[in-house]
Amino acid sequence: MAGRRWSIEESFQATKTGLGLDQHQHRRWKAWYRWTTLVIATHAFLAAATAASTTSPNDLTTITVNELRRLFHALIINPVRRVPDVIAWSIYRRRHQHQAKTSHYARQALTEP
Repeated sequence: MAGRRWSIEESFQATKTGLGLDQHQHRRWKAWYRWTTLVIATHAFLAAATAASTTSPNDLTTITVNELRRLFHALIINPVRRVPDVIAWSIYRRRHQHQAKTSHYARQALTEP
């Protein structure tokens, strides 16, 4: 049960910062309820989409909810850059994250008895 708490806290933090759960300015309960429902439904959609796209090359990390949110924002909501530039930046970030994770685990394996 204690292990599940971390993933729940991560999901709650992602909805607060990334999707604006804490950015409402409503005075009535019905408006707050609608806003919260919309944010949680959006997070559920992003989580389901990332769960469906679990395949990735060996040198990239899988797409996370935050990465998918960034891609959605950069490609659909606020398309300032060209599509190939956004995709290239995402691939660069995911490759760098994979290298950092691999190096971290290798170093941790050397220091543990």
